[in-house]
Amino acid sequence: MTGAAAFDDAVVVWTVRVSLGLLTAGFVARRLRFDRLARGCWAAGAAAMWAHLAAAFSVAHDWSHADAVRETARQTQALTGIDWGGGVWINYLFAAVWTTDAAWWLLRPDRHAARPRWLDVTVGAFLGFIAVNGAIVFENGPTRWVGVACCAAIAAAGCVSPANAPSPPG
Repeated sequence: MTGAAAFDDAVVVWTVRVSLGLLTAGFVARRLRFDRLARGCWAAGAAAMWAHLAAAFSVAHDWSHADAVRETARQTQALTGIDWGGGVWINYLFAAVWTTDAAWWLLRPDRHAARPRWLDVTVGAFLGFIAVNGAIVFENGPTRWVGVACCAAIAAAGCVSPANAPSPPG
């Protein structure tokens, strides 16, 4: 592998790791009532996910959607026995939902905070489910372990009652 190819691969890997780290930080900071930090992490994480998708399309698929679908189908077949490339569309939906939620939170934090509980839970569960599959189920090596650590941090934060969370600074 040439230096340029190694750099390109590193960009693909590290943009998703940064995105996952920011997703985790956003979940945890929100649970601990650090709203400004949570909003910033959430928005930056969504942006990092788009950077990851762009890097992956450029580096791994030479900007070919058909190639991305074929490769996703191959990976899904190897893992589950099901030849299905629709995971690419789920990745698009993941990025779109996260970006929409982040934009809503940045632009209208009062309305975002007042949204129905079912919507909050649905968005969080969807993003969490896809993150677990992308970072743990379909990964290996260091990225899988980063994914496990992030999921553990989110689970631990979920055990903290917002009423018992530390008061935000200021």
